[in-house]
Amino acid sequence: MNRLPFSLPQNACNAHLHIIDPAFPNDGKAASQIGTVETYRQLARELGLPRAVFVQAKPFGKDNACLVDAIERFGKDNARGIAVVDAAVSDRELKALHEAGVRGLRFSVWNPNNAVVSFDDCYPLAQRMKDMGWNMQLHMSAQQIAQQADTIRKLPCKVVFDHMGRLDPKQSVKDPAYTFILEMIDRGNAWVKLSGPYLNTIVGWPWPDASATARAIATYAPERVVWGSDFPHVTEKVKPDEGALVALIADWLPSEHARQLALVDNPQELYGF
Repeated sequence: MNRLPFSLPQNACNAHLHIIDPAFPNDGKAASQIGTVETYRQLARELGLPRAVFVQAKPFGKDNACLVDAIERFGKDNARGIAVVDAAVSDRELKALHEAGVRGLRFSVWNPNNAVVSFDDCYPLAQRMKDMGWNMQLHMSAQQIAQQADTIRKLPCKVVFDHMGRLDPKQSVKDPAYTFILEMIDRGNAWVKLSGPYLNTIVGWPWPDASATARAIATYAPERVVWGSDFPHVTEKVKPDEGALVALIADWLPSEHARQLALVDNPQELYGF
């Protein structure tokens, strides 16, 4: 693991990672994607990331038991969760998730072939969760974001664009969806996750094209970005070095002020630490 060339601020938050424990009921793929609380806790200590936002992992579908367990075991003072449910969820279940530390819902529909929820449920669920202060986390392609722009504009809650909005790496900030994302930021209720550089590149490691996109977003709205490592990197056959991923923060967020916002202040506002 690479030694960091800078110091992370106190209470730095990794705002996007997954806990995948095959001890919980799953679709059969968890055993090949393992990332336990114990493994991540050690990484967090080594890297200086005491706060975490756990995002429901796809092998568990709409069963958020592993997510809730991860929040509890990591420590509710320093952990929050983003759950996955559909419109059939009861108000009682939503309340229980809130009490467990959940602060948002994720709609991961980037790949329609393995999506476990439908975007059709996004607006109705946003109406139900708006008074809880939750955010709606959208993992969508840039094309999907553009297609659903009218619905996204109407969401009556905080909106978070996953993995830099999954802009077309060939276009980056020239992608038409980028203009819409900036519009949403300017409305005052949208954030962008600076995460998944390997999902936003056509040139590969060390992902200079993805880094250029991250810098552009962070420069435009330093008060509306958060950072995440995407542990345990289920999309990657060769897992990236955790220290190298964290070291990119200095490139994406070159000033101490920018790092304080993205790693501490913004997560605190978005997730209620």
